[in-house]
Amino acid sequence: MSQATRPRRRFPRLRPLSRTSTIVLGVVAALVVVLLLLFEWNWLRRPIERVVQWQTGRSFHIGGDLDVDLGRVTTIRADALTFGNAAWSKVPTMASADRAELSVEVLSLVLRRETRIPAIRLQKPRLRLEMGPDGTGNWVFGEPGESRIRYRALWIEDGRLSYLDPGSKTGIELQLDSAESRRGAESPPVDVKGGGHWTGSRFTLAGRVESPLALRDTDKPYRINLRATAGPTRAHARGTLLDPFRLRDFDLRLMLTGQDLEDLYPLIGVATPPTPPYRLDGRFTRDGDSWRYDDFTGTVGDSDLSGSASITVGRDRPLLKADLVSKRLDFDDLAGFVGAPPETGGTETSNPEQKAQSAKRAAEARLLPDTPYDLTKLRAMDADVRWKAQRINAPGLPIDNMDAHLLLDAGLLRLEPLNFGVAQGNVRSTIRMDARADTIRTDARIAARGLDLGKLFPDVQLTRDAIGRIGGDIAISGTGNSIAQILGSADGDIALGMGRGRISNLLMELAGLDIAESLKFLVTKDRTVPIRCAFGDFAVKDGTMQARALAFDSTDTIIVGKGTISLKDETLDLELRPRPKDRSILALRSPLVVGGTFKDPSFRPDFKRLGLRGATALVLGSIAPPAALLATLEVGPGEDSGCGGQYAE
Repeated sequence: MSQATRPRRRFPRLRPLSRTSTIVLGVVAALVVVLLLLFEWNWLRRPIERVVQWQTGRSFHIGGDLDVDLGRVTTIRADALTFGNAAWSKVPTMASADRAELSVEVLSLVLRRETRIPAIRLQKPRLRLEMGPDGTGNWVFGEPGESRIRYRALWIEDGRLSYLDPGSKTGIELQLDSAESRRGAESPPVDVKGGGHWTGSRFTLAGRVESPLALRDTDKPYRINLRATAGPTRAHARGTLLDPFRLRDFDLRLMLTGQDLEDLYPLIGVATPPTPPYRLDGRFTRDGDSWRYDDFTGTVGDSDLSGSASITVGRDRPLLKADLVSKRLDFDDLAGFVGAPPETGGTETSNPEQKAQSAKRAAEARLLPDTPYDLTKLRAMDADVRWKAQRINAPGLPIDNMDAHLLLDAGLLRLEPLNFGVAQGNVRSTIRMDARADTIRTDARIAARGLDLGKLFPDVQLTRDAIGRIGGDIAISGTGNSIAQILGSADGDIALGMGRGRISNLLMELAGLDIAESLKFLVTKDRTVPIRCAFGDFAVKDGTMQARALAFDSTDTIIVGKGTISLKDETLDLELRPRPKDRSILALRSPLVVGGTFKDPSFRPDFKRLGLRGATALVLGSIAPPAALLATLEVGPGEDSGCGGQYAE
């Protein structure tokens, strides 16, 4: 069909408005203009409050002016806002702000019934976060895991954040300020400063964290970089958290420094003996009920310390498991395990309290540590700790290394084993301390094997070139809450012995007070003599060691002894009878008395018997000078006859 033959379309004619219609439309337009000119956004405060309450289930109130800039993303500004708390809280307000500016995506609100807030800017906000009786935080709205509000960015000016958890005696008050320009596209980190109480202990806190908005997304890592101080203890944590207020999961680098590891007990519940100042740094994580401190390195006193440790909760008592290694262990840093302060002189590392304790200890007459163990701490946790030291620094003590395994179960402490390498030999121990009753019951089994005599007393010139191996066994039991009390009540057996070897002849002559022989070795050159044997066997009863057999036998001299050693009074009362086996003039054949205390021992001749022989020499000397030598003439018994032989009887 040609264009010319196509029928023409007809359009209806627009009829002119009637006079009435024209008047109605004019009135409506005029009303709209008047409404726009007179409209107050404050009229919408109550509807907005109702919408927020519907979205969150919490009360919301705008106490100041409301202003809105309409658009696809509408900006709402309001003053004097308050947001209600959870129904279980004693404080009605969870959050407030002097002024708030929110950007809202209108289409999401209308079409999806979901509130999307790209940006929030707050002036002087106050936020109170707290844990409820059922373990749910007041920041959880509606059903668990559900939320109809989506946040993106938050800028804070002069904010305050409170966190309370009455169940753990924790309360935190923080000052918050956004760290970047308020014009940033994303929510900037927040500078934090404040403090409070953690498990009842006072602390301060400073650093930088992510926006508080991220706290509500418990499945997204929350980054922190914080430094905390609690008394002398300092911590630096940096890394990420999941669900920070529940500490559900985290991956942090944690550095700990302080004056004494014992100070950690009220903070984290880990009971340790007193220690010198420490510094540790490692990876801090959580796996279910286990809090782990892995691959840490650092120092405790003058010792290095590394390894891994974990604390498992959710049981009757927390369980500490640790695998520790020291490449170099300063022996006096272990003093806290026996209730004694570490060394504090020279370059030794210690804190002021330990220096005061050491000074007080030095002024006391007693040597054995008498500081009681804390029974509460021994019962507060369980432990399984392995500690190995590759090298030990112990001036005056020939200790080479250590291997210790500590087990603690409901107040029953076991060291199985507690082994030391000593003077190229070893000392192997098992110790059991039962602190389940009010008084600790202790059983100790100690075996020494192959200790090199020359290295056992490295600072003593007369024994430096000695040759021989020493061994022995100690089996004792005692009661008491300190080392001094345990040993002061001990029962059992102690035996030490040495086989063949060699020792300084000068030492033997001095022990026998053979003046002529001693002078000869002093002015010429010391030499060694063979040792047949040496042994000491003691019965221990109520803290007193009674010698059953005590002898030292060489080809030159035999020394036999008797007497007691009081572990309760820390006193010595031994009588040693030297019996030279050679002929010598000027030999004073008198018993030697070992007396005094552990801290101040004495080694002296029996002056009563020495005085009798000296008087005899004086009388003979008045007759004829050469005759005075007869009083000190010692005729040896001849050839040796085995170890001790008849002389040891």
